[in-house]
Amino acid sequence: MKIAIAIDTEDATAPYEQLRTQISEQARSGVLPVGHKLPTVRGFAEELGLAANTVAKAYRALESDGVIETRGRNGTFVAAAGDAADRKAAAAAQEYARQARRLGLARAEALSLAEDAVRAEYSR
Repeated sequence: MKIAIAIDTEDATAPYEQLRTQISEQARSGVLPVGHKLPTVRGFAEELGLAANTVAKAYRALESDGVIETRGRNGTFVAAAGDAADRKAAAAAQEYARQARRLGLARAEALSLAEDAVRAEYSR
């Protein structure tokens, strides 16, 4: 199974971030199933016309996010990304709620600020 990735060189978003986002979305949606073996860093870099360091940076970010896992010499595989992403997002939301409450924000104000931040991030 070949991974469908499109890197837009005209986009202001860094290529490693484009790669990270697309792999993450495909893993989360099930297009890339749990356990799917990803190409090697060098092989993927060559296939995409990117520097190996660019692909390695995306893989490190994905591993940090819990989307992929490296199994030494066996390779890099899609992990159970949905659970890890949900846990991290829930933890971040909980921390935001704590901070907003400590700052004395009303519930409606905290929700409005969070909604504004999410809207801004997803409209990029």
